[in-house]
Amino acid sequence: MKDFATLFAALDGTTKTTVKLAALTHYFRTAAEDDKLWTIALLSGRRPKRAVTATELRAWAAEAAGLPLWLFEESYAMVGDLAETIALILPTAEAEETPSLSDTIRALMALTGQPVEARKTAILGSWGRLGTTERFLFNKLITGGFRMGVSQGLMTRALSTATGVDEAALAHRLMGNWQPATTTFQSLIRDEGEGNASRPYPFALASPLEEGPEALGDPTNWHAEWKWDGIRGQLIHRPGLLALWSRGEELITDRFPEFAPLADFLPPGTVIDGEVLAWDHAAQRPLPFADLQKRIGRKTVPKKLLQEAPAHLLAYDLLEDGGRDLRATPFVERQARLAALLAALPGDLPLSLSPPVTFGDWADLAAARQTARDRLAEGIMLKRKESSYFTGRKRGDWWKWKLDPFTVDAVMLYAQAGHGRRANLYTDFTFAVRDGNALVPFTKAYSGLTDAEFAEITRWVQKNTLERFGPVRRVPPELVFEIGFEGIQESPRHKSGIALRFPRMIRWRRDKPVDEIDTLDSLRDLLRATRA
Repeated sequence: MKDFATLFAALDGTTKTTVKLAALTHYFRTAAEDDKLWTIALLSGRRPKRAVTATELRAWAAEAAGLPLWLFEESYAMVGDLAETIALILPTAEAEETPSLSDTIRALMALTGQPVEARKTAILGSWGRLGTTERFLFNKLITGGFRMGVSQGLMTRALSTATGVDEAALAHRLMGNWQPATTTFQSLIRDEGEGNASRPYPFALASPLEEGPEALGDPTNWHAEWKWDGIRGQLIHRPGLLALWSRGEELITDRFPEFAPLADFLPPGTVIDGEVLAWDHAAQRPLPFADLQKRIGRKTVPKKLLQEAPAHLLAYDLLEDGGRDLRATPFVERQARLAALLAALPGDLPLSLSPPVTFGDWADLAAARQTARDRLAEGIMLKRKESSYFTGRKRGDWWKWKLDPFTVDAVMLYAQAGHGRRANLYTDFTFAVRDGNALVPFTKAYSGLTDAEFAEITRWVQKNTLERFGPVRRVPPELVFEIGFEGIQESPRHKSGIALRFPRMIRWRRDKPVDEIDTLDSLRDLLRATRA
């Protein structure tokens, strides 16, 4: 853990990309291979399964520190991070040991399914042997909250520099369902592992277009299509397998059995990038995202839900054709090959081309964009016709021109402190709208304001707290905020009966009194309008 802790301290102590790159490169050149493998796994989201609950950790840490549980909870509320709280309150280790990262993770994995007393003894023993930084990282590994502030792209670049392996090749090899428990560092970077046939390509991502497309030059150089509101995925048909991967590198083939017949019609060696949507076959258009959401997270989908929200893939791009990697081919050529491929398939398959948005000039495109919600789309995608299918986000070739969000004015009822660097600020708020003379909570939000605004609100909360519920503070309904969101849907789990998609604070409405905030009826009207 010592080398890993040194790496963490170097990354945590800077915001400079060059410094982070140097620290990662040095680590990948000098650390043990098993530790490098697990570091790659952690930085790409492959964390060991949790063997201990947060409740157990709280109780065991309070006991080890000789503190009553209530005092531990108060400390946690002030620190804002469970792993850091535990690392700080525990007694200093009498004799520090430095097990390797890989040994530490294997020991944690071995605790899965063990009796409570066995897990407790093991955790207390590790706490008693680790230094403060190593103990903090150990706690992060236990809780599954491990973050190092490093993008996978930066990690891949450092790995490429350290090993001499091409960065694009490494990015592809790190995709898919490889697991550190069943592979080695060398087999991973040299592409010798099993299951390579089902591996997806790294996704190309668009940058947000904030000011409109006029600065992009000649509109004839650009292809436009709808930005659909579904699940981005890659459909892979290679000899002997059909696989569907989400952008989050999750294999979701079994959740969409509608796609199984595609194996009989797609030529082997085909990889398609597209959007999985719930589909209205009669109208030949998407259903609201809320219908697709009912299927997300289910390992098996009941027959009734398959009938109510059948899946369909709208294809954006052709990444592989006849086993040939097309990513370096210009987008306009990939599109032509994709269109020809799909045109040769039967028309009743759950796969079709995402239709282009035709336009003569940027004003035409702006007018088309305003109709996106009528199509249940989020806006417009713009792709340079000569662009390659790049890895990650490459500013300049692909843009997403999203619609302005829905907005609602609401009043804050509850405040809670944030985590990490914002643990001393109240940043997580619960908001309400009017329902007659009552205020009904309907959403939470924690982003969108400046640090200075959060600091001012924190001072106000500290002076105006009415009640405490653990880390939550109830405050007078006085501060009004404009809340932005991407979608709205029914939700029987919420008292208001609605739920918002991606809510965030757009601005603090100092100019608006509470009696002028929006109503629950206005949100219900919006819900009906979006489903019409």
